[in-house]
Amino acid sequence: MKVEQIYTNCIAQGAYYIESEGEVAIIDPLREAKTYLQKAEENNANIKYVFETHFHADFVSGHQELAQLSNAKIIYGNKANPDFEAYLAEDGEEFLLGKIKIRALHTPGHTLESVCYLLIDEQNNPYCIFTGDTLFIGDVGRPDLAQKSDITTTDLATMLYHSLQNKIMPLNDEVIIYPAHGAGSACGKNMSKETFDTLGNQKNTNYALLAKTKEDFVKNVTEGLTAPPNYFPENVRLNKQGTIPLSQVLENALKPLSVKDFKEILKKEKDILILDTRTPQTFCKGFIKNALNIGLNGQFAPWVGNIITNINQKILLVTDPNAQQESIIRLARVGYHNVLGYLEGGIEAWTQAKLSLEQIESISPDEYFERSKNDFINTIDIRRNGEYQAGHLINTLNLPLEEIYEWTENGKVFPLAPYHIHCAGGYRSMIACSLLHAKGFEVVDVAGGFTAIQKAKDFGEFKKV
Repeated sequence: MKVEQIYTNCIAQGAYYIESEGEVAIIDPLREAKTYLQKAEENNANIKYVFETHFHADFVSGHQELAQLSNAKIIYGNKANPDFEAYLAEDGEEFLLGKIKIRALHTPGHTLESVCYLLIDEQNNPYCIFTGDTLFIGDVGRPDLAQKSDITTTDLATMLYHSLQNKIMPLNDEVIIYPAHGAGSACGKNMSKETFDTLGNQKNTNYALLAKTKEDFVKNVTEGLTAPPNYFPENVRLNKQGTIPLSQVLENALKPLSVKDFKEILKKEKDILILDTRTPQTFCKGFIKNALNIGLNGQFAPWVGNIITNINQKILLVTDPNAQQESIIRLARVGYHNVLGYLEGGIEAWTQAKLSLEQIESISPDEYFERSKNDFINTIDIRRNGEYQAGHLINTLNLPLEEIYEWTENGKVFPLAPYHIHCAGGYRSMIACSLLHAKGFEVVDVAGGFTAIQKAKDFGEFKKV
C-alpha cells in the first residue's frame, strides 16, 4: 500500500495518490492530469477511481480530464449533482482498491455534499481518512460557502458538528488526518502549516474539536469569518458543470506575441489586463503601463482570484523567461482561461524596442523611518485585520488587500502624494502598489514588509501592539 500527499503551496492544496496491487485512486486532483498519470505509469499501475470530497470552491479540479485519460470512475457522495457522468456513493459504501478498501462517509457541513474517505488497510484496520474541507489540521471547514435560501450558516455549522462527532471523532486516535488544505487557504480561518496529523492530536489541539457543546462549536466556527473570495462561486460552477481540459487551455493561451502584436492587441481589444507575474522586486524596476503584478513566487492563484474579479477577463501575460506555461497553468487552476498570449522575450523585448517603462519606488524600512522622522507620511498596512491587531506601526491605515477596490470608491484613500504601502513580507504590497499606480496614485513600496520593519533599527520608536 502506498499513500502519497501531493501538496501544492500556491493554493495550499493537498491531493492524494493511493496505490495497492497496481490499482490507484486519486483524491481531489488539480487540473494537471498528467502529474497523476505519470506517477501511475512510473509504478506500473492503473488509475481506477477519482474521488472528490465536494465541489471545490477554491480551485478547478482535474477530475474529468483525468478520468477520461485513464478510464477511471469519478466518485462523489450521493448529495452531489454533477452535470457529467459520475458514481454517487452511499454513506458507508466501500470501494475495493487492490488489497485495501476506501469507505465513503457523508459529512455535510462545509458543503451539503461533503464526503470524507476512510482508508481501511490490508489488515482491515482504519489507517487514514481523507477529510477534504471537513476537518483541517487546526481547524474545520468554513460553513458559509454553500448556502441556499433556506439554509443558514448556523444550519451548516450544526451539520458539521454532527458530521465530526458521529463520523470522525469515534475513529481511533492513531488514524491519520489528510485534509485538502493547509495554512493560506481561504477555506478555513485557523489552519496549521502542518499538512497532516493524527486524529488523537487533533482532538487535543484543534479549537473546533475542543468545543464542549454544539452551541460552543457553532459559535466558535462561525465567528470571525471574512468574506469569501470573489472567484469561489465560479469555481464551484466549473467543478459542477465541467470545463475544458488543461491541454486545451494551454493550446489556446501559450501563444508568443511580438512587441508589435502585443501592442496591436492592446490597441484593438477592449478591457485587456496586462498581468505581470515576475517577482515584486523585479517588477518595480520596470513594467508596462497599467500592468498588474501578481508574482509566481507567492500564493499566485488565490490572489488572482481575489483581485481579478471577472473570471473571463482577457489577459496578456508578461513573465520571466520560461515561466509562461507555469503562469497559464496556475491561472487555469482557479478557472482563468482567457489568456490571449504572452510577450515573447519578456520585458527585455519591450526595452529593446525602445518603448517606455513605468517604475514604482521601493525603499528599505530604514529609509522609511528616516522619512517619517522629518515629516508625517501616509502609510497603508494592507495585511488582514488579525495580522494588524497582532502588531503594527502607529498612525497607519489598515486596509486589507482583499478590499482594495473599495479603497477609492468609498473615499478611504484619495490621490494624495505619496502613499507608503507595506504588507507582511513584500509580496502583497506590490500587488496593491501596481493597482493604485494604474489608477494614478503615487505609491511607495516598503520592501520586505512588516517582517523587515520589525528588524529595522528604529522600529521600537514606532511599534504599537
